[in-house]
Amino acid sequence: QVQLVESGGGSVQAGGSLRLSCAISGYAYTSKCMAWFRQAPGKEREGVASIYTISGTFYYADYADSVKGRFTISHDNAKNTLYLQMNSLKPEDTAMYYCAADVWDQLCRARPLAAGGFDYWGQGTQVTVSS
Repeated sequence: QVQLVESGGGSVQAGGSLRLSCAISGYAYTSKCMAWFRQAPGKEREGVASIYTISGTFYYADYADSVKGRFTISHDNAKNTLYLQMNSLKPEDTAMYYCAADVWDQLCRARPLAAGGFDYWGQGTQVTVSS
């Protein structure tokens, strides 16, 4: 059974940083499309960043325009943990952040990322940025 568990959310002031983690267990496939999504109250879930690996080898990462240059997605294969380093945070980054995983390369290449395509999800971690 695949499980994703996020951690690292919290409250910060604008301009601050946070690092989110997503521990992945039970995932048996060699290819991995992993992504971070976020959802603010009253808004649709939106893709933030994605990363694609095969047998732990990094292939590519991509970002939504709204976070490009501020957020960095990474994956530690030895720990099987997905990360999202968030710098220069803005109040509009406030949302529940979710990690997601699936097999297909096409999911990672889609622009915008399609939440409906991912089979595996974490429970979410809240990020609040105050001005």
